[in-house]
Amino acid sequence: MRIRILNIVLKIKTVKPYIKIFKSDLQQRGSLFLCLLILFKRLIIYFKLYFCPTQFQAELTPNMNEQRAYSIEEAKRKLESYCSYQDRCHKEVATKLREMRMVPEAVDQIVVHLINENFLNEERFAQSFARGKFSIKKWGKKRIVSELKQRNISKYNITTALKEIDADTYLSTLDALAEKRLEQINESNPLKRKKKLADYLLYRGWESHLVYEKLKELVP
Repeated sequence: MRIRILNIVLKIKTVKPYIKIFKSDLQQRGSLFLCLLILFKRLIIYFKLYFCPTQFQAELTPNMNEQRAYSIEEAKRKLESYCSYQDRCHKEVATKLREMRMVPEAVDQIVVHLINENFLNEERFAQSFARGKFSIKKWGKKRIVSELKQRNISKYNITTALKEIDADTYLSTLDALAEKRLEQINESNPLKRKKKLADYLLYRGWESHLVYEKLKELVP
């Protein structure tokens, strides 16, 4: 029994580093409640591992990989960098903040901050998205509109975004894309060639009337 008590005392001494971590957290975060909560969680993990190592080994492993807790100011700085890297929509930002385990009130506060500081602008995001998906991935307008709607972009911003695509460039891109794809289709049957080409273009979001006009032109 004495040996057991001595072991416990020795182990408790190893808790001292946690106190140092707590002091460091307090200096960085400035929130006593948050730092006490983090310290409490760390100590629970430590004592579970010592007193019940077999029972809690499986539980401990994922806990050691838990994401850190963020203050509102830390989350603001992180999301400013996130939005500076490339344009984001409100949905992406809210999802990112939830992954960081921010409460709904904090999410709203940070989103408002990002909008006010021009880190977050859905009209700009929609325009950038439309330009990029058209020029790089050769998406048609239907696919671009569908993807923007999935991101909860307003009808006004979607309409504005589509104006970024020049009409003549749009048609010439369809011509080049259809001709290139047709060369890659190894099929002698004209009907099957038409179907494969149509499926490819429709999947990429090109309007059906443009696709079928192009089919008549390329596969008589």
